[in-house]
Amino acid sequence: MMPIDPTLFTIAAIVLWALGMLLFLIAGERKMVKVLAHASYLAGILVLAVFTWMLWDILGRPPMRTLGETRLWYAMFLPVIGYATYVRWDYSWILHYSGAVAIVFLAINLVYPDNYDRDLMPALQSVWFVPHVIVYIFAYALLAASAIVAVKGLAIQYFGLKWSWSMQLADNLVYLGLGFLTLGLLFGALWGKEAWGHYWMWDPKETWAFLTWIGYLAYIHFRYHKPNKTAEANWILAVAFIILLIAWFGVNYLPSAANSVHTYAQ
Repeated sequence: MMPIDPTLFTIAAIVLWALGMLLFLIAGERKMVKVLAHASYLAGILVLAVFTWMLWDILGRPPMRTLGETRLWYAMFLPVIGYATYVRWDYSWILHYSGAVAIVFLAINLVYPDNYDRDLMPALQSVWFVPHVIVYIFAYALLAASAIVAVKGLAIQYFGLKWSWSMQLADNLVYLGLGFLTLGLLFGALWGKEAWGHYWMWDPKETWAFLTWIGYLAYIHFRYHKPNKTAEANWILAVAFIILLIAWFGVNYLPSAANSVHTYAQ
């Protein structure tokens, strides 16, 4: 039995984010309520960060081996990105979206808890393991935020909704996300060389990771050459995010992934 209770930290983060988002909604011009909203939202991030650090220390390994552990990192990074975007560009909706998705991911971990153990297979005992996973999860969080911008843009364009929206926000998030995605690919190649003797093996996980990178690169090229075709750009962004989800989760259910070198949970 673990000396810390994951459920306690998870519920605390969920409650703090939910409270923070509620306070942001009702704050209006009341400065004290806004201060409490900021404090609650940031406290949720801090609680999850402390839990992740404690888990790392207790296990004696990076908590990045299973899907549940990667969901934990994702749930921590996404509110950070949402909060930073809110502070920088004053888009409150993306703050609420980030918090809501983080809560969903933590709820999944509550329903399907990880069996935390100290074991780390030899392939994961590499200096490249931590930077590879961290930059990938951070990139996924950035690109998830860009995806909701695209979905919101499509809803406005096709249904005539009167929502605030900026294509430039999607561009900025994709620029950052693709940068981290590129670092993830490079770190992964170096890791592969060290672990298996090859930089690239066209493993199913590697193939879909490359397709994800191509998808977001296509978006940037399209935006550069067709800056006024926002509807088409939003569709490219939405499809690229679906490919990302397949690379992250869907590949694990493909028959070809049964012998994948990236199936670490087995």
